[in-house]
Amino acid sequence: MKTILQISLLFIFIYSCSSTNKGKDMNAPITTDIGSDTIRISNDSLSYEIIIIEPGFNAWLVTQRPRGFYSKQFLANRNRQYVIEYNQRVLQPQRFNPNIYEQQINYQSNIDYGYEVNYLLFNYFLFLEQRYRQRFILTRS
Repeated sequence: MKTILQISLLFIFIYSCSSTNKGKDMNAPITTDIGSDTIRISNDSLSYEIIIIEPGFNAWLVTQRPRGFYSKQFLANRNRQYVIEYNQRVLQPQRFNPNIYEQQINYQSNIDYGYEVNYLLFNYFLFLEQRYRQRFILTRS
């Protein structure tokens, strides 16, 4: 149990996502820092940041389908489904492990987060499904 507490340090933060894209440069560069067990993705013009802290995620990611395999629209649609289910589980700590589902994800469907963010978030959900034997959505293409 102690190991699960340490390993399950999962935080995905998307901060300060505005409800509109007016005045935002969607083609602004995205900063991706990949550490040993941490992935940080940020875009200052959109004012968002994702931090994934999960031991083994980077090693697992290189074994998955490459960038470009899925369309950006597919990833965005799937992420919307995953985020809804994930956030519902965060709100039910008596039913779902609060060490896995620690904090809600602020993923807004009206914001174009770009391919890289959607790719990494999608793969993070797949990683959670495999590692913790969870099932978020029933159908998968």
